[in-house]
Amino acid sequence: MRYLLCALLATAALRPAEAPARAPVLVELFTSEGCSSCPPADRLLQQLDSRAVVLSEHVTYWNQEGWKDPYSSEEWTARQAAYGKRFSLDAPYTPDMVVDGAVEFGGDMTKRSVEEIAMAASQPKVDLRLTRTGDSIRVDAAASSLAGGVYLALADDHDESKVSAGENKGVELSHVAVLRSIRKIGAIKRDSSFSQTVRLPYGSAAERVVVFVQDQGPGKIHGAAMLPPASAP
Repeated sequence: MRYLLCALLATAALRPAEAPARAPVLVELFTSEGCSSCPPADRLLQQLDSRAVVLSEHVTYWNQEGWKDPYSSEEWTARQAAYGKRFSLDAPYTPDMVVDGAVEFGGDMTKRSVEEIAMAASQPKVDLRLTRTGDSIRVDAAASSLAGGVYLALADDHDESKVSAGENKGVELSHVAVLRSIRKIGAIKRDSSFSQTVRLPYGSAAERVVVFVQDQGPGKIHGAAMLPPASAP
């Protein structure tokens, strides 16, 4: 089992031409730079980045512990709380990983994360196609039996911090796909195709573009796709 797990994660070290395409699965990690248990989960998300579409969502409830996470947002705190209500959690916690809006677990659980991504990838998905033209993104989806809201997220490709206070004092942290914004751009109806062109805000060329289809709630996610920053080499 240990050999299998290492083999699954080894794809992160492959050259770009050899790396497998990301599964149309959205992995959300609720994390905080003020949480000493979060750095291992942040590193795991970087390993999973070659296997699925990932988002790092920094919450605010650790900010009173001596270090204010510069990437934290009340919006992501509220998103985690909505998931917590759906999953009947007693209280929010970090690190917390959510796969396709369908299951949550401790964000540093490597074996569980690989298994859940594989399971989610085997489910029917909306086939999302993203095309970048200048400062706009075109989103296309073929007709299918699945439906849901279409959401567009922008995320920093990579961020780093040197924490000077709190539980991670003196630690240099690295993050991937740090979420900056989410907005609903439309909805897909069952057995209907979808096409939408969205103008991106000024300065977003350096950010990843993530599009996903999700039930209201937030509920189950039926497909995801990502484009790297336009300024990427």
